[in-house]
Amino acid sequence: MSAGREKEGLSHVGADGAARMVDVSSKPETARMARATGTIRMERATLDAILANGLAKGDVIAVARVAGVLAAKKTAELIPLCHPLPLTDVQIELVPEDDLPGLRATATTRTFGRTGVEIEAISAVCVTLVTVYDMAKAIDKTMLISDVCLLEKRGGRSGDWRR
Repeated sequence: MSAGREKEGLSHVGADGAARMVDVSSKPETARMARATGTIRMERATLDAILANGLAKGDVIAVARVAGVLAAKKTAELIPLCHPLPLTDVQIELVPEDDLPGLRATATTRTFGRTGVEIEAISAVCVTLVTVYDMAKAIDKTMLISDVCLLEKRGGRSGDWRR
């Protein structure tokens, strides 16, 4: 890899081709927001049990939401080149979707800083959905986590983006 890789948009690759954390110290602090989503498909009976709070491990939706918030806060500890960020807000929405059947998780993350919060939002969605799987796996091992993606981001040098 050459210095040209940076010009192609791979900011985590240095001129020598080595992976690196991006230096954001010269960037201005701005309001940042990101929203991500994903789904977990399951048997109809599993969704019904979750919605009725009928699983032995407890309130799946409440625990999964808390796990998602924690994941957003811990993202820099899991993703090697992410900057640790002082998040100002993390919201996790976990709603049933009968047509799957299953649940859709949406995470919204915010900060006021020099780098974006997209990875925090995606991490929050992933851990929210994995927590649902963990709590319901005793009754349904067929659950499928999918469609995890960034929906939108706001702020920063690259501006706003929406899927």
